[in-house]
Amino acid sequence: MYISKETPKETDLRLKKVLKKSRFKVFEKSYYFNEIPVEKFEFNEKALAFVRDNDVWSQLIPVDKKGNEEFRIFSFHFEKDLDNSGFVGWLATKIKDDLGSDVFVVCGQNSNQGGIFDYWGCPIEVSDEVIIYIKNLMN
Repeated sequence: MYISKETPKETDLRLKKVLKKSRFKVFEKSYYFNEIPVEKFEFNEKALAFVRDNDVWSQLIPVDKKGNEEFRIFSFHFEKDLDNSGFVGWLATKIKDDLGSDVFVVCGQNSNQGGIFDYWGCPIEVSDEVIIYIKNLMN
Protein backbone atom coordinates (compact mmCIF):
# COMPACT_ATOMS: atom_id res chain seq x y z
CA MET A 1 0.00 0.00 0.00
CA TYR A 2 1.07 3.51 -0.71
CA ILE A 3 0.95 6.44 1.71
CA SER A 4 0.25 9.67 -0.12
CA LYS A 5 0.91 13.19 1.13
CA GLU A 6 -1.04 15.36 -1.28
CA THR A 7 -3.60 18.13 -1.50
CA PRO A 8 -7.26 17.28 -2.17
CA LYS A 9 -6.81 18.58 -5.75
CA GLU A 10 -3.77 16.32 -6.26
CA THR A 11 -5.74 13.36 -4.86
CA ASP A 12 -8.63 14.08 -7.22
CA LEU A 13 -6.31 14.23 -10.25
CA ARG A 14 -4.47 11.04 -9.22
CA LEU A 15 -7.66 9.06 -8.65
CA LYS A 16 -9.21 10.24 -11.93
CA LYS A 17 -6.11 8.82 -13.63
CA VAL A 18 -6.49 5.56 -11.68
CA LEU A 19 -10.15 5.37 -12.75
CA LYS A 20 -9.34 6.01 -16.40
CA LYS A 21 -6.67 3.30 -16.42
CA SER A 22 -8.76 0.71 -14.54
CA ARG A 23 -10.53 -2.22 -16.16
CA PHE A 24 -14.21 -1.43 -15.56
CA LYS A 25 -16.83 -4.15 -15.97
CA VAL A 26 -20.60 -3.93 -15.51
CA PHE A 27 -22.41 -7.18 -14.75
CA GLU A 28 -25.62 -7.70 -16.70
CA LYS A 29 -27.58 -9.62 -14.07
CA SER A 30 -28.72 -8.07 -10.84
CA TYR A 31 -27.42 -9.52 -7.57
CA TYR A 32 -28.56 -9.78 -3.96
CA PHE A 33 -27.13 -10.83 -0.61
CA ASN A 34 -28.23 -14.33 0.34
CA GLU A 35 -27.76 -15.01 4.06
CA ILE A 36 -26.90 -18.49 5.31
CA PRO A 37 -26.40 -19.48 8.96
CA VAL A 38 -22.69 -20.06 9.62
CA GLU A 39 -23.23 -23.70 10.52
CA LYS A 40 -25.14 -24.37 7.23
CA PHE A 41 -22.70 -22.73 4.80
CA GLU A 42 -22.41 -24.27 1.36
CA PHE A 43 -20.21 -22.93 -1.42
CA ASN A 44 -22.14 -21.36 -4.31
CA GLU A 45 -20.01 -21.16 -7.46
CA LYS A 46 -22.20 -18.31 -8.81
CA ALA A 47 -21.30 -16.07 -5.86
CA LEU A 48 -19.06 -13.08 -6.51
CA ALA A 49 -18.21 -12.59 -2.83
CA PHE A 50 -18.61 -14.20 0.57
CA VAL A 51 -18.55 -12.22 3.82
CA ARG A 52 -19.45 -13.42 7.28
CA ASP A 53 -20.07 -12.19 10.78
CA ASN A 54 -20.71 -14.31 13.87
CA ASP A 55 -24.13 -15.49 12.70
CA VAL A 56 -24.33 -15.66 8.91
CA TRP A 57 -22.41 -16.02 5.71
CA SER A 58 -23.60 -13.37 3.28
CA GLN A 59 -23.03 -14.32 -0.33
CA LEU A 60 -23.49 -11.98 -3.27
CA ILE A 61 -25.30 -14.04 -5.91
CA PRO A 62 -27.40 -13.44 -9.02
CA VAL A 63 -31.08 -12.75 -8.35
CA ASP A 64 -33.04 -15.96 -8.81
CA LYS A 65 -36.39 -14.73 -7.52
CA LYS A 66 -38.02 -11.37 -6.94
CA GLY A 67 -38.53 -9.96 -3.47
CA ASN A 68 -34.93 -9.43 -2.48
CA GLU A 69 -33.15 -6.07 -2.52
CA GLU A 70 -31.43 -6.02 -5.91
CA PHE A 71 -28.12 -4.42 -6.81
CA ARG A 72 -26.26 -3.69 -10.03
CA ILE A 73 -22.68 -4.89 -9.72
CA PHE A 74 -19.66 -3.39 -11.41
CA SER A 75 -15.99 -4.00 -10.86
CA PHE A 76 -12.61 -2.32 -11.15
CA HIS A 77 -9.26 -4.02 -11.63
CA PHE A 78 -6.41 -1.59 -11.16
CA GLU A 79 -3.06 -1.28 -12.89
CA LYS A 80 -0.32 -2.76 -10.74
CA ASP A 81 1.93 0.25 -10.25
CA LEU A 82 -0.68 3.01 -9.87
CA ASP A 83 -1.39 4.35 -6.38
CA ASN A 84 -5.11 3.64 -5.94
CA SER A 85 -5.16 4.47 -2.21
CA GLY A 86 -8.32 6.33 -1.29
CA PHE A 87 -10.18 5.25 -4.43
CA VAL A 88 -13.16 3.69 -2.68
CA GLY A 89 -13.83 6.70 -0.45
CA TRP A 90 -13.22 9.14 -3.30
CA LEU A 91 -15.62 7.52 -5.79
CA ALA A 92 -18.24 6.61 -3.18
CA THR A 93 -18.29 10.23 -1.98
CA LYS A 94 -18.59 11.56 -5.55
CA ILE A 95 -21.52 9.22 -6.26
CA LYS A 96 -23.26 10.14 -3.00
CA ASP A 97 -22.68 13.89 -3.42
CA ASP A 98 -23.64 14.07 -7.09
CA LEU A 99 -26.32 11.36 -7.39
CA GLY A 100 -27.52 10.79 -3.82
CA SER A 101 -26.99 7.03 -4.03
CA ASP A 102 -25.20 4.86 -1.53
CA VAL A 103 -22.91 2.09 -2.73
CA PHE A 104 -21.23 -0.92 -1.17
CA VAL A 105 -17.79 -2.28 -1.98
CA VAL A 106 -16.23 -5.71 -1.53
CA CYS A 107 -12.50 -5.86 -2.24
CA GLY A 108 -10.34 -8.78 -3.22
CA GLN A 109 -6.79 -9.54 -4.29
CA ASN A 110 -5.63 -11.05 -7.59
CA SER A 111 -1.84 -10.80 -7.90
CA ASN A 112 -1.95 -11.94 -11.53
CA GLN A 113 -4.16 -8.99 -12.51
CA GLY A 114 -2.53 -6.04 -10.78
CA GLY A 115 -3.45 -6.74 -7.16
CA ILE A 116 -6.51 -5.25 -5.48
CA PHE A 117 -9.86 -5.36 -7.27
CA ASP A 118 -13.24 -4.03 -6.20
CA TYR A 119 -16.80 -5.24 -6.65
CA TRP A 120 -19.18 -2.32 -6.25
CA GLY A 121 -22.96 -2.47 -5.86
CA CYS A 122 -25.64 0.16 -6.11
CA PRO A 123 -29.44 -0.03 -5.91
CA ILE A 124 -30.87 -1.36 -9.16
CA GLU A 125 -33.25 1.62 -9.33
CA VAL A 126 -30.39 4.11 -9.91
CA SER A 127 -27.89 1.77 -11.54
CA ASP A 128 -28.14 3.19 -15.07
CA GLU A 129 -27.48 6.69 -13.74
CA VAL A 130 -24.51 5.48 -11.65
CA ILE A 131 -22.94 3.59 -14.57
CA ILE A 132 -23.31 6.59 -16.91
CA TYR A 133 -21.80 8.83 -14.21
CA ILE A 134 -18.75 6.57 -13.85
CA LYS A 135 -18.28 6.30 -17.62
CA ASN A 136 -18.40 10.10 -17.87
CA LEU A 137 -15.70 10.37 -15.18
CA MET A 138 -13.58 7.96 -17.20
CA ASN A 139 -13.65 10.19 -20.29
